[in-house]
Amino acid sequence: MKKWLILLVFLVVLAISSSMTYEQQTIVPKLEQILANKPFEKQLSVLKIPYWDTVASVEERGYFKFVEFLVRKLTHFVGFGCIALAIYFVWGKRRFAAIVAIAGTALIAMLDEFRQSFTPGRMMNGQDVMLDTAGAIVFVGVVVLVRKFLTKRQRALLYKMKDK
Repeated sequence: MKKWLILLVFLVVLAISSSMTYEQQTIVPKLEQILANKPFEKQLSVLKIPYWDTVASVEERGYFKFVEFLVRKLTHFVGFGCIALAIYFVWGKRRFAAIVAIAGTALIAMLDEFRQSFTPGRMMNGQDVMLDTAGAIVFVGVVVLVRKFLTKRQRALLYKMKDK
C-alpha cells in the first residue's frame, strides 16, 4: 500500500506542477538572489544545448534563465526517474517490471505533455518526453543492475560459506 501511495504522491506533484503557468513556476527571482555572483558563469557559457528551434545557452537566454533551464530539465529527468522507480516497485517481482516501469513512465510523460499544452504559456515538447524517458531508463537501469550485482554477490558469499 505504501508503494502505491508514493506513486500517487509523485503523480499528484506532477499534475500540479504541469498545470502551473511559466510565471507561476519561474525560479529566476530566487536564482538572482541565491546566485547573485553568477558562480560558474564562465563554465556554463561553454554549454550550448539544442532545444526546439533554438540553442539554449547563457549567451542566448542570459545566465539566470539558462540556469533555470538546466534546473527545469534536471527536474524532468529526476522527477520522471522517481515515477519510474515507483512504478517498478509497485509492479513488484512480476515479470517485465523494468519494461512496464519505463513504458508506463513514457506514457505518463506523453500524457503530461499533452495535458500541459492546455495550460496558458506552456506547450507540448517531444524533447521533454525523451528526457523524461531517459530519466526512467537510467533510474530503473541502476536499480536493476544493483539488484543483479547484489544477487550474484550474495550467491558467491553463500557458496564460499558452503565450501568451508
